[in-house]
This record gives sequence, structure tokens and C-alpha cells, in this order.
Amino acid sequence: MIQGWIQYYGRFYKRQLKSYPGLLDRLPFKLSPKYSGVVIMMFLDPENPIATCESDSCDDCAINNDLHCHFSLKDWIYFLFIAFPPFLLGGAGIYYMNSWLLIPWIIFVVAFFGLIEIRVMCSHCPHYAESLTSLKCWANYGSLKLWKYRPGPMSIIEKTIFFAGFAIVWGYPLTFLILSKQIFLLLVYSITTVGFFMTLIYFMCSQCMNFACPLNQVDEKVRNQFFDKNHIIAEAWGKCGNSAPN
Repeated sequence: MIQGWIQYYGRFYKRQLKSYPGLLDRLPFKLSPKYSGVVIMMFLDPENPIATCESDSCDDCAINNDLHCHFSLKDWIYFLFIAFPPFLLGGAGIYYMNSWLLIPWIIFVVAFFGLIEIRVMCSHCPHYAESLTSLKCWANYGSLKLWKYRPGPMSIIEKTIFFAGFAIVWGYPLTFLILSKQIFLLLVYSITTVGFFMTLIYFMCSQCMNFACPLNQVDEKVRNQFFDKNHIIAEAWGKCGNSAPN
């Protein structure tokens, strides 16, 4: 259904581009040819290297299958699918005990993932170096880039804030579930939370190019190959590329 909608509007915009030369430069999104029409690019063009990469093309990239430099709608939906259950269950537990106490948690969740996490963790990611005004990744899609790009590792203070935020986000509902003795909901909440982090770490963090994130699991060999193609990032990490970029 979604793919059909995208293709329909892609063909519509393609006809408009033929009728009105120069319209492409005024569109609020980027268009890229795909399938029978044109797909509205919600994410970075997978056919072009990211802003920090010194390669001319992504073709024959040695780490293309080991590192996730580009994201797609499928990645975003997959992340939401594993992330939402703990929040829905935790919110239900808080609401059952006191609906008013749900408000500060929601405010903190929005503030942490929309502002605080962007500053302490996301601003270190190569994806943050793109010229776009908002993030187009699977974890923080649409978040505004209010701070400058800062390649290199996170500081101890940033890591402390990062983990403290996680503890509050997932620990706040846990407190209510325990105090109100909602045993079944507590069990399901715990299972979905553990499942979320296990899936995140083993299937997504293991291919993420934000090496600064404490959850990142990318192999050291793959990291070095990435540094070879991204010298600005390599310098920020105190690394030297072992080969010239392709």
C-alpha cells in the first residue's frame, strides 16, 4: 500500500517536472528514479556516498554489507516495530496507577530523544554531517540538528548523560509496575525491553556508523576500513587510514 502510494505520487511529480522545468529545485524533498516512476526520497540517496566519505561512488565498496551508511523506510519501520511495545506497555502501567504521572514521563522521553540524545550522541555520527536540517536515520528520524557536527568519541560526561537518560526512560515505568504489583504487565514489559535492546545491539548497532555510541558493536576491522574512506572522522578519532579512498 505504502509502495503503491509512493509510486503514484512519484509518477505525478515526474509529469510536473516535465511540464515545469526548474521545479525540482523548489521541491521540499529529493527525488530519485526507481521502479516504474519516481520515489520520494525520505532518506539519503543510497546511490551516493555520505557527506564525509571521500569515495566517488558506493559501487564495489568493501564494507557495503558490513556497515549501514544509508537508511530506508524498511529500516525505520523495523526500528519502530521493536521500540514501541515497551513504551506502550510502560505507559499503560503508569496510567493504571496515576494518569497524571504519565505526563512528566512523556515530556522527558520527547526531550531526551528529540534534544538531549541528539546533542550528546547523535552529533558525533557521520550522518549528522549531512547538509539537511533534520536527521534522516532510523532511530531519530525528523529530529532537528540544532548543534554542530562533532566527529570523534563521546566524552565521559556525555556518556553519563546518555545512560542516565536511558535509566530514566525505561526505569520510570518499571517503578510504577513494581509498586502497583502489576505482575503480568511487569513481565511482558521486561521481556519486550530486553528483546528491544538485544535486537538493537545485535542487528542494528552491529552495523551502525556512529562509532561514538556506547552501544555500537561494529568490528574494529570494519571501523578501520571506514576510517580509510573518511579521513576527517579518522583524524577526530586519532586514527590513520591504511589505504587511499576508492
